[in-house]
Amino acid sequence: MENAHNNSISLNKYISNTGICSRREADKLIEAGRVKINNILAQKGNRVFAGDTVLLDGKALKQKPKTIYLAFNKPIGIVCTTDPKEPKNIINYINHPQRLFPIGRLDKPSQGLIFLTNDGDIVNKILRAGNNHEKEYIVKVKQLITPDFIKKMSNGIPILGTVTKKCLVEQLDEHRFKIILTQGLNRQIRRMCTFLNYDVVSLKRVRIMNVKLGKLKVGNWRELNPRELSTIQKLVAHSSKTEEASRDHRKKNKK
Repeated sequence: MENAHNNSISLNKYISNTGICSRREADKLIEAGRVKINNILAQKGNRVFAGDTVLLDGKALKQKPKTIYLAFNKPIGIVCTTDPKEPKNIINYINHPQRLFPIGRLDKPSQGLIFLTNDGDIVNKILRAGNNHEKEYIVKVKQLITPDFIKKMSNGIPILGTVTKKCLVEQLDEHRFKIILTQGLNRQIRRMCTFLNYDVVSLKRVRIMNVKLGKLKVGNWRELNPRELSTIQKLVAHSSKTEEASRDHRKKNKK
């Protein structure tokens, strides 16, 4: 009995969790005979179990889905799209019960950290922050790395009609280097290496902002912890305000 109780929720809480009213107001709806559970007239104190249907005035009530933020270690070959026509799309691979969106992208031949969420607001804030958050990669190349290669990669490479921003590049061994980007041009690292006649053997993203890939295994995901989420919110809050402020400023100038 105890386990069954733990897997249920009080009816008034269930109703208030949909966002339509408070628990006290939910009790009034129940007392007025306007609420049914599985087509049976409900009473105060009833509990709702998984699979139950709660009706208000004959219409089914649905709870708001829990807000989810995932860190996922994307395998090579998985495509960062929600398009069901793509057989190897990231959503099908994760197969999460909630409808999720990837934040940004990670190329099909690349592996590593990507965020997924059902919170459209944070997707917009992070993408709007654009060039203001760091992404760290470990890259292995076929050719021997030289000091000249590191210097040129750090100072900017002409690709896609622009020059990449200066960034931190650090050699790890003869064939591997670490690079921290604050911009996300299409296939940026691969294009930069190609410009310098270097072939990328493997590319792994190991950090986005304050969140590290750590020991998360390829193909696995975990929920972001409260500390990580709090820091992300702080990091994107300023960028969001800056964007809104610049928009307001443009509006004023137009007037």
